[in-house]
Amino acid sequence: MEYRRLGTGGLTISAIAYGTWLTHTPDAADLARECVAAALDEGITTFDTADIYGSPDYGSAERLLGAALSGVRRASVEILTKVCLPTGPGPNDRGLSRKHIVESCNASLRNLGTDYIDLYQAHRYDENTPLEETMTAFADLVRQGKVLYLGVSEWSPAQIEAAAVHAAELKVPLISNQPQYSLLWRVIEEEVVPTCTRLGIGQIVFSPVAQGVLTGKYRSGGRPPAESRATQSRGSRFVGRYLGDPVLAAVQRLRPIADELGLSLSQLAIAWVLQNPGVSAAVIGASRPAQLRENAAAAGRTLDQDVLDRIDAALVDEVHGDLAERDPNKIATPFDVMPAWKS
Repeated sequence: MEYRRLGTGGLTISAIAYGTWLTHTPDAADLARECVAAALDEGITTFDTADIYGSPDYGSAERLLGAALSGVRRASVEILTKVCLPTGPGPNDRGLSRKHIVESCNASLRNLGTDYIDLYQAHRYDENTPLEETMTAFADLVRQGKVLYLGVSEWSPAQIEAAAVHAAELKVPLISNQPQYSLLWRVIEEEVVPTCTRLGIGQIVFSPVAQGVLTGKYRSGGRPPAESRATQSRGSRFVGRYLGDPVLAAVQRLRPIADELGLSLSQLAIAWVLQNPGVSAAVIGASRPAQLRENAAAAGRTLDQDVLDRIDAALVDEVHGDLAERDPNKIATPFDVMPAWKS
């Protein structure tokens, strides 16, 4: 495993972070524990979750992660969680108000079975709460020792810049951003990464294999594999954007490149993400330990410029042109596909 500093802060994390978004559910508790054990065996020390994961049983992903890490020396791992998205029916069960941040942090600590969170992240930007209130609440948690470092997820460059100003005034470490990033989704490259690099903020990116599309398991004209994300009610909302025939054909054009390097398609995609100097880690989920071990092997692989050029060429279609989404205005996941609270 490769280890990297998160931004210009002092925290070191594993280049592969283990994510719990769609895989840590109460009906798969045993498998979750097996995957966490495999992650530890592979040298992964960074574990990412959120208070909303496991919905509608909110907090269940945190509880499963906490149980799986029980008995592991606390200082040997980095536990990351998030706050903002709805976790209840009330008007204060969402957002980045002082009330919701403090209550959610305390709930996450209980769920995780720990007395501090290594990195506490604002899961989205809250237009309804003054940023000063949000950052002051985060700073108070840092002063109390409940949180060590602060981060954001899918914020715009202007929002990140404003948060960094408050963080500097409050003297608390804002060191990370967690955006979506892959060969097919490059919207952070033009503005987010340069802004964060200037501010000393590192990227912990999610969906490096584009919801599984970059593994090559989806084929043009074929039915999605059984139990794949495209067949799931929650996952299909995110993977659908990539299932057009031009994109699926382009993914298959990547296969010879991966084969020449002795990599699987997913390893090629993850290695490509980690090649960006602004990226500190890539978050990978796993539905089975073998999948996690395969993807973890992408850490430390370097791709030559010739390979990078061939990858870019493979993702260009004669009819549709560049198939990678690069529009910097598409930073945040649209709210119409964000999970709502369910009773």
